[in-house]
Amino acid sequence: MTELWHLSATELARRVRAREVAAREAAKAALERLEAVNPLINAVIDYRPEWVFEQADKIDAAIARGEDPGPLAGVPVTTKINIDQAGFATTNGTRLQKDLIAQVNSPAVENLVRAGAILLGRTNSPTFALRWFTSNQVHGHTKNPRNASLTPGGSSGGAAAAVTAGIGPIALGTDIGGSVRYPAYACGVHGLRPSIGRVPAFNASSPERPIGAQMMSVAGPDSAHGRGPARGARGACRARPARPLVGAGAAHRARRAAARGALPAPWRHEHHEGGGGRRARRRPPARRRGLDDRTDRRRAALA
Repeated sequence: MTELWHLSATELARRVRAREVAAREAAKAALERLEAVNPLINAVIDYRPEWVFEQADKIDAAIARGEDPGPLAGVPVTTKINIDQAGFATTNGTRLQKDLIAQVNSPAVENLVRAGAILLGRTNSPTFALRWFTSNQVHGHTKNPRNASLTPGGSSGGAAAAVTAGIGPIALGTDIGGSVRYPAYACGVHGLRPSIGRVPAFNASSPERPIGAQMMSVAGPDSAHGRGPARGARGACRARPARPLVGAGAAHRARRAAARGALPAPWRHEHHEGGGGRRARRRPPARRRGLDDRTDRRRAALA
């Protein structure tokens, strides 16, 4: 039988939702793997086993009540040290912030929780996430699990090293100029930089960054499995489908969504019609339809 820490996020969530595996079992397997390999690579710099089990027990209880635990039910996910996770320090790899304890989750982390993920631990990063390797004076040096003489990349090097070593199927990192993608390349796993604004990102523990950083930085996942980044990104975006920010009541929906920590994606074209809740899909704009029609005609002519 495949060990639970070997499973992809998709398969593990399926088994937990089907009650083939308890979320607590998944948490136990992830913690055992972390404790076995992390001392060799220093990918995860902070974790609390009792709190991991507490999260897992809540998911198992929800499933026992017949509730939907979410698309990431029971999936252990690590978070980078420059992303707010309530009760943990957002150190950013600097001694100036080693005692900066987040009071609330970043919206991306909160959405993962709402999607049923288990927050497993905090992954290392270079100071202020500004290096192509992963080392700092607070948490030390992270090694590449495939070859300790090679860099795991940066700045989400701890995230990539963790999923490479089997410490959780998904790791949430951040990316401005390659900080998710380069570590994925260095460690031989998969990384996804979502489009700007697709995943909500905000740290209430710190002053807001300059506009340039806001416009360039995204939160995105690393995974050792091909479908893991996409599943992680969907979980970090929002746990439930969002109504588009168009039409009557758009401003009211935007205010309500902002209060929950995430804005609905304005490019979603799904909406609900009538009282029966039937989901329909809007036609693309006329200009887009015309372009598609011309493309089809050209392809037919060349066939």
